[in-house]
Amino acid sequence: MRIWNLKRRMLATLAAAILAVTTAPPALRGQSAPAASGTPALVRIAEEDLRTWLTTIASDAMGGRAAFTEGYGLAAAYVAGELKALGVEPMGPGGGYLQPVTRAGYRVTRRSSVTVHAAGRSRTFEHGDHVSFPSLVGAPQTLEFTGVEFVGYGLPDEALPPAERLAGRLVVLLPGTPSHLADESAWRWGRSLRTVSDRAEALVAAGAGAAVGLSAVVAPGPRGGGRSADLSTVERVDRKQPPTFTGDIEFHEFLLAGAPVAIGELRARASRGEPLDAFSLPDVRVSITLDNTYELVRSERTHNVVGLVPGSDPALRDTYVLFGAHLDHIGMAQGQGAPGRVNTPVDVDPIWNGADDDASGSSALLAIAKAMMTGPRPKRSTLFVWHGAEEEGLLGSKAMADDPVVPLERIQAAINLDMIGRNHDDDPSRGNTLYVVGADRISTDLHNVVVDANAAAERPLTLDYFYNDPRDPESFYTRSDHYSYASRGIPAAFFFTGPHPDYHANTDSVDKILFPKLTQVTQLIYEVGFALADRTEPLRRDNRGLRSGRGVEGRME
Repeated sequence: MRIWNLKRRMLATLAAAILAVTTAPPALRGQSAPAASGTPALVRIAEEDLRTWLTTIASDAMGGRAAFTEGYGLAAAYVAGELKALGVEPMGPGGGYLQPVTRAGYRVTRRSSVTVHAAGRSRTFEHGDHVSFPSLVGAPQTLEFTGVEFVGYGLPDEALPPAERLAGRLVVLLPGTPSHLADESAWRWGRSLRTVSDRAEALVAAGAGAAVGLSAVVAPGPRGGGRSADLSTVERVDRKQPPTFTGDIEFHEFLLAGAPVAIGELRARASRGEPLDAFSLPDVRVSITLDNTYELVRSERTHNVVGLVPGSDPALRDTYVLFGAHLDHIGMAQGQGAPGRVNTPVDVDPIWNGADDDASGSSALLAIAKAMMTGPRPKRSTLFVWHGAEEEGLLGSKAMADDPVVPLERIQAAINLDMIGRNHDDDPSRGNTLYVVGADRISTDLHNVVVDANAAAERPLTLDYFYNDPRDPESFYTRSDHYSYASRGIPAAFFFTGPHPDYHANTDSVDKILFPKLTQVTQLIYEVGFALADRTEPLRRDNRGLRSGRGVEGRME
């Protein structure tokens, strides 16, 4: 079709969608599905609901739902209207369903520094002078540390000091992996902790007061911003946060001057993959001054859509299970440019509808919200988030994790639905397959809840952990919205039915969705979420890491 005709068609379809929302009758109580043992009879997910919602969200009227576009705004308004019709409580500011997500560009002036008092000497290292601070360090502050903790490679295995010894302390770590743990660490942690910066951030998330890692070279970084933005983020720059930074060998020689093993020897051992014993330096004093300033040079806004179904237990309803999916996709052809893979000529189909990616997850979220509203209520509340700008780099979920509508520490688990409406590579033999990613990494309990709910289901699916395996080069664990919550220590499970030839192509269309499978998958995820939200005991966060992968099945002890 011609682009100039597209706007008229979009508006016509949108008008029909709005009419459907404004004239829809009140939500009716759904049919009951057989209940798992010990739970009330749950609602049966209706295929016709999924078909209606998905067809609208993935319609040409939404223009491919690219973040920061009118088409995405239309999709967000449509979902908000459906939530209002269902009676789901709005959780956005001002009593609405939309939570602003602002991507801002800043020119950054870096004046952060660290002063070390060790072995009878003092020295101040400024950014670019043997130490490097990230662009985003948060609000200005000065942090004082008495004593440092050397934690070897910083991998969360049995060699780390106990958590209480690291709480609020400055921790020091080296890059690399011990050879005797190389296979196990690769199996357990995959790509999520592959660099010293990743590990430093994980240690801070686990409670350390600050973390510094050895870097081979610290280039003289820019101390003042240039003409263009050098930081683009949806996170707040005015919030205090514990620092992570890197230092070169000269900085570490000064910091660890009193260590039982010299930094040169530690570095040599690390290069050979030898174990590095943890140790404390109680007499070292460190003062870290965070003093970056941020000049706003541009901003653009999109939205998450957020709603809540309150729990039934007054003592537990202020704790939450979060259901999430991303509402955005990659848009439409503009002039000669295509936003993704072209499987059909652009003059025939200029819109990337994203029916599976992720209108499937977005419609499933609506179905689960309806089930929670019309069926029995679990003890804990259920929070529903349609994330914006996932395709831009998980921006909506990062914004929610940075400025949540409920306290992060009260979120028991995050469930993510992304591409759940097809078969992997359109292979009919995988018609009963559902891939589960990440459920075992932070909480063994979460993995077992998923397994148990599936075993109790009327029509169990084949749970496959192939994409939870670090040998998977796609690294899906870090590529969807659940990771924004998992990186904050929240147990997270990502449900996925696998990639296919229409991924990010203009042929990811509604006619290719397998609605019976989407209904079955949605039913299971609803039952998993209900089981999580109905638990009296919180999930144990044992942080044992990745243990499921190719060929793994069943519960874990």
